[in-house]
Amino acid sequence: MNNTESHEVFAESTTMVLSPLNEVTTAALSVRNLRVWFDTARGTVRAVDGVDMEVSPGRTLGIVGESGSGKSVFSRAVMNILPPSARIEPGSRIEIEGRNTASLDRREARELWGSRVAMVFQDPMTSLTPVLTIGHQLTETLRQHLQLSKSEALTRAEELLRWVGIPEPGKRLGQYPHNLSGGMRQRVVIALALACSPRLLIADEPTTALDVTVQHQILSLLARLQRETGMAMILITHDLGVVAARTDDIAVMYAGRVVERAPTKVLFRSTRHPYTRALLRSIPRISDPSHTRLESIPGRPPTVIDPPPGCAFAPRCLHARPRCLSETPELALDPTPGEYHQVACFYPVGTPAGDEAYAANAVEGRSAAGLPVDPRSEL
Repeated sequence: MNNTESHEVFAESTTMVLSPLNEVTTAALSVRNLRVWFDTARGTVRAVDGVDMEVSPGRTLGIVGESGSGKSVFSRAVMNILPPSARIEPGSRIEIEGRNTASLDRREARELWGSRVAMVFQDPMTSLTPVLTIGHQLTETLRQHLQLSKSEALTRAEELLRWVGIPEPGKRLGQYPHNLSGGMRQRVVIALALACSPRLLIADEPTTALDVTVQHQILSLLARLQRETGMAMILITHDLGVVAARTDDIAVMYAGRVVERAPTKVLFRSTRHPYTRALLRSIPRISDPSHTRLESIPGRPPTVIDPPPGCAFAPRCLHARPRCLSETPELALDPTPGEYHQVACFYPVGTPAGDEAYAANAVEGRSAAGLPVDPRSEL
């Protein structure tokens, strides 16, 4: 694919935001106070509850959290592909190229799909139509958005497959998804997503169904394509290890809210939220002896159906004090000089307030929510 053509979509910019360093940058995506709720027989599910996000061209934002934290609902809200039972609450804003897509209907939003915003899903077999050839699916997208002739679309489709590292691309055009391996199918999905040079690519768990070697290949491919096109990327995963070396910034979600946000190096160097620290401690370490018992987060994710007041993580948190059960902490800047770091916690890890809260709970033998706290355990 011609690099000049790939960069054309970045020529226009309308949305301006302040970066963590207070420099004016062009935002590929700017989300403000996004709230996505579902009405159910049991009550209102607050799947995404007041989320702010932004990502600039050429940068990668990692969104991490357990299943049910709201990551995928957030991505589908950005793409405007939410199910009929979902509703975006008034006051929510999803700005792409100066347009609030939260207020667009499905027909209007379709103009942005592919040409401006694209998405890679975790299961390529559900993203590709099993009864259509790879070539048919690629050329359909190209002809729809770029108004190419059939022969031009076939030529471009072959270039795309070669671009994403698929061998014998001409041969693959006539094959069906079941003829390809899982890794090759995911490469086809990436080719489909990048066919029209979008400004923003959302990758929702793009390597979940793949083995470790293929995971590395797919993530490296995405990084290379981003460097070549300058697009912004959002990488959604439950695994902090995946985003450690693949992102510029990380937002940690829990129960529909962002609980910590910082540049990747800052977040790993000075983790502040107890939930983020618990996620990090649950990752196996090569240095641990064989058969070392993995650390787990006590309890289970909370219900987001008409949630009670207080911090959603309090029932699982060793730092929780009485205040955490009645007040909901908001994202606030960590006071560490020279670092952009936000955390939604009254008693952050590694701060005097956090140390005092943990020490008080250790003396009492339990947190304010009743979680046992062993005074001999490591802070």
